[in-house]
Parts: sequence; C-alpha cells; structure tokens
Amino acid sequence: MDEIAKEYDVVVLGTGLTECILSGVLSVKGKKVLHIDRNDHYGGEAASVNLETLFKKYGNYAQGDEPWKKYGRANDWNIDLVPKLLMSSGELTNILVSTDVTRYLEFKQVAGSYVQQSSGPKATIAKVPADAGEALKSPLMGIFEKRRMKSFIEWVGTFDHNDPATHKGFDLSKCTMKEVYDKFGLEAGTRDFIGHAMALYLTDSHIDAPGQAPEAIERIRLYGNSVSRYGKSPYIYPLYGLGELPQGFARLSAIYGGTYMLNTQVDEIQYEGDKAVGIKATMTGIEPEMKFETKAKMILGDPSYFPDKVKVVGHVLKAICVLKHPLAGTNENDSCQLIIPQSQVGRKNDIYVACVSSAHNVCPKGYYIAIVSTIAESSANHHLELQPGLDRLGRIEEQFMGAPIPLYEPITDGKKENIFISKSYDATSHFETTTDDVKDIYARCTGEELKVEGLREGLQVSEL
Repeated sequence: MDEIAKEYDVVVLGTGLTECILSGVLSVKGKKVLHIDRNDHYGGEAASVNLETLFKKYGNYAQGDEPWKKYGRANDWNIDLVPKLLMSSGELTNILVSTDVTRYLEFKQVAGSYVQQSSGPKATIAKVPADAGEALKSPLMGIFEKRRMKSFIEWVGTFDHNDPATHKGFDLSKCTMKEVYDKFGLEAGTRDFIGHAMALYLTDSHIDAPGQAPEAIERIRLYGNSVSRYGKSPYIYPLYGLGELPQGFARLSAIYGGTYMLNTQVDEIQYEGDKAVGIKATMTGIEPEMKFETKAKMILGDPSYFPDKVKVVGHVLKAICVLKHPLAGTNENDSCQLIIPQSQVGRKNDIYVACVSSAHNVCPKGYYIAIVSTIAESSANHHLELQPGLDRLGRIEEQFMGAPIPLYEPITDGKKENIFISKSYDATSHFETTTDDVKDIYARCTGEELKVEGLREGLQVSEL
C-alpha cells in the first residue's frame, strides 16, 4: 500500500458513485487525493452485492438456514442497492466517455421503457413513444391524439432555446408546460406520460410552474436523443451491475496517483478555527491496526460521515425482488423500466420498476431482478405504497424490503468549513441528478465549472 502522505489536496470519505466520480475527476485535474471507506468494498449505497449478502442485509432467513444456496452460487448474483439506469446521451455517460472510464466497463442496452395507464385490474402497460414514428403506433393514444403528439415531438426536435423563431410565440421566461400542452391540444393521459415517462419528473409540480417549460422540453429532448442513439430505449446498463461504476472511477483515480484505503474508520476530523484541515483515522483488517493522521486542503464525503451537517428531506421506499420471468406486457424483454405515474394510482410521487436479468450478468440464467421504488408519502404501511409496482411483477420468488431509506442533503454549501457533502441517491430512475450533484460539489470546492466533453460523433459506449 502507498505510504500515507503528510498532506493531500483532497480527502474523500466514502466510495459511493458521487464520491468516486469526484475523486477520479480531481485526480485527472492534478489533485493529490486520499480516498477512504469504512467498508470492505467499493460503492457505498450504490454497491452491487451477491445474494448471500442481500439475505443477510435484510435478515430474510432463520438462524441456521442458508436459503441463498437454492439459487446457485451466491457470487453469480450482482444485485444493485439503488435502482438506477444510465441515459445513453446523459451526463454520466458523457463523463464516462470523456474520462475514458468506459475502457473498464461494458454496457448493454435496456430493452424497453414502459408506462402504466390506469390501475388495478384495468391497468395497461405500453412502450413509451420517443419519436414521431413510435407516437403514431402507440396504444397510449387515439388516432387524433397521435397526430397531435407527432406534431409536439417534431416541434421538440427543432426547439432551440436561443432561437425565438422555434418558440411558437411562447415567452420562455414565463410560460408553463400547461400552456405548451394546451397549444398542441394534448390530452391529460398524454401529458402524464410525457411529463413522467419522458421528461422523467417525479411529480406534477412542473406543469404549472412559470418558466419551467424550457427545462421540461430539454428533458424530453434528452430522452429522445438517448433513444435515437441506439434505438428501442434511452437506457443503458453496465454488465455485472451498477457497482462497476464507482470501481471504474476508482481505477481512474488510482492511475492518476490517487490512494485508496478500505476498512478505514475516520476517528476525528481536525479543525483549525472553523476550517477542517485534516483527519485522524484507523485502518483495520490488518495486524496490527494502522492509526494515522494527515492534513487536507478540503474534505469531500457522503452524508453518513457527517450526521450533524445534513438534514433529512424525505425517505425512499424500495423492494428488491427475484423473479423467474420477465414483466408482463413488456414483450418478454430481458430488461426494462416501467414508470407508474402518480396520478394513475392516486399518489403524489411516481412508482418505478427497474428490471434486469441474466443478460446483464447480474444473476443466473432464467432469473430476473426487479426493484420497485418510490418516495414515502406516509409513515404507515410502506408495503402498501409500493403495492401498485409489486402487482406488476407477477410471482415473486424472494422479496427484500427494509426500512424507509432517509434522503440526506447538506445543511450548508461547505465553503466555510472546507467540507463538501454529497446528497443521497434520490428516487429518480437515472443518474442525471447524481451528476448534477457532482458538478455542484466540484464547482463549490474548486471555484470552477466542471466541463464535460459530449459524446463524440460516431463514438459508441460499447457494442450494444
């Protein structure tokens, strides 16, 4: 192991995806980085774990039993702890390509993106249209609505924020998405799947917000661009699970001189006045334990390392399920995302179902992993809040559902103390909010904007 230096430019605490992207990017930018995690594995809350670990994490078995053995080798399973996918033209994909982390990873396209209409026995599932051609074939709309939707999608494709000639007379600083939908005469059901399954908003609050339309339009464009990159769906997914992502960025940091230490407890953050200037820590798992201290110009970390500097802003509910079949209504696809818009099931927040399979090297052949998630809206029966998503899964072989997961945000921007804390992974189905957090922390701790090179023309993330 590298000798611990007396001082680092950056000490990073926790190896979640946000932290690993930052340590990788900062290392590339020439910063001297020490990266520490109390766990014995990379990934933090964004790790992928084997089936035995999952049973033990959620306590789904009696003492003395080993139920994971009936599912083959435990290590043939790589099960994500967060249910997220990558937009193929999204910002995380751009970061992966621009830093060349793609050389450590292989991706496979997620076969389809679907949306639910209605609820209970009347519920129907349909593929989300992302171009004018698909809109004309979609069972989500009647024939006249399809024409209106085609016109809307074509306009979104030509929209340019800087060219008023493409704005259809809207004042973008004031107009709402409701006004845009009204202009095209779109029905309530169509507005629902555009806002939730294409723009990927969690709630309906964006519809009536003045000045929100340009952001919503850009979100729809990102969805369409991501679909058109490979066809079929906008999402890609790393073989062997999302836990490969933080490890890829950790390798990047190490190549550029970053030092990594797992099994290392932070005993104390040292201060001079108001500013954090270093840490005292203990590395376990070796004989004898190694105690050390080092100085740092700044400290970055996930919320679990700073419980007194974060606040709870909500809770995520999540059920990880093992299936032996694909989701009904998804054309027998080996993977998919299903969005259940909140208005369809009488909620304030959408319900997401992310499903992957042996095609992604995350489970043995014949098995599927489906994760149902949403934001908690009560403190009562959490199983009931996830039920509309669980109803879509059919027979469930195993279900792992823990307590509600707190969503943390830092109380301050960290500049005064030199401590920059990431946000928890939210309930969105993709990593765009995670990369927003990365860019925000980078700007706060360096005073510079993180410029990310877009996907170069003709460059493929992998052979999909």
